[in-house]
Amino acid sequence: MSHASATHPTRRGILAAGGALGLGAVLAACGDGDKDSGGTSEGAATSGPWSFKDDRGTTVKLDKVPANIVAFTGVAAALFDYGVQVKGVFGPTTTKDGKPDVQAGDLDVDKVTVLGNEWGKLNVEKYASLAPDVLITTTFDTAGTLWSVPEESKDKIAKLAPSVAISVFDRQLTQPLQRMWELAGSLGADMKAKKVTDAKAAFDKAAARLRAAAKAKPEIRVLAGSASPDLFYVSGTNLSVDLEYFKALGVNFVEPSEAAKKATGGWFESLSWENVDKYPADVIIMDDRASTIQPADITEGTWKKLPAVKAGQVIARSPEPILSYDKCTPLLDNLAEAIENAKKVG
Repeated sequence: MSHASATHPTRRGILAAGGALGLGAVLAACGDGDKDSGGTSEGAATSGPWSFKDDRGTTVKLDKVPANIVAFTGVAAALFDYGVQVKGVFGPTTTKDGKPDVQAGDLDVDKVTVLGNEWGKLNVEKYASLAPDVLITTTFDTAGTLWSVPEESKDKIAKLAPSVAISVFDRQLTQPLQRMWELAGSLGADMKAKKVTDAKAAFDKAAARLRAAAKAKPEIRVLAGSASPDLFYVSGTNLSVDLEYFKALGVNFVEPSEAAKKATGGWFESLSWENVDKYPADVIIMDDRASTIQPADITEGTWKKLPAVKAGQVIARSPEPILSYDKCTPLLDNLAEAIENAKKVG
């Protein structure tokens, strides 16, 4: 198991941890509130110069609004929810049976060119053939490393088009959601469309519901887990975009030991399946990505004996949430419902 450092986590460590894909609560320290975003909630003109200042502090300037957009699949899915269509994607896009991956959201995977159907794969030749105007992805560290862009070909990729990165490191979910909103607006999305404003209102309502559920049942302990064949990972909340926000709303999370988190840069603790019962929990939220083992497929006896599992108090979690209000609302509602209905079992 590779370990993740505090500032530059390894991809394997992040994906295995489940909870690694996230952020903490220190907004100001990471440039929160920068007025010069380059984005606009009004939508952008379809012609004329375009600029956007991303979360690395890099301002991309083009003669016109990008038309040939290539994006990490989850980012493409978020932009799609705002009416922005990308030309190519890289990252988990379709499953083995050809269906959209969970990270593809509502994206029509048949209408995009897939440059790499797993993390860290991006075919440079196919990318160049799209004549990209801009590449958009996320970043999970202070160095601004472009998520899922292959290390071995990043320099070639950088020469073909400028990049934009939305940070999901060391901040709550609401901040990257706002940044994606601003980016979509700058790309010409109608941010006053009823579908868009209704989604934002639904998100706010769901957040209030989760806050109320957590307040009503503060004794319910929630554990964020992720499964692999050999290990079970318990995610900490201090670096996870979703968990940190849920915690801010009052959810009582099980936290891995400080010593264990320190060994992985603060992300998670890895447990053998024999020790999966180390932390008592009433509700378990499990990593839903295709790279992990899903609850229904876990055969370990220790797992099946967990009180939360026996009580049916296990739900899905999206450690790499699609950063649109439409897709993040169910994450809040599902956790709220789980807490509302949970019995104290752990």
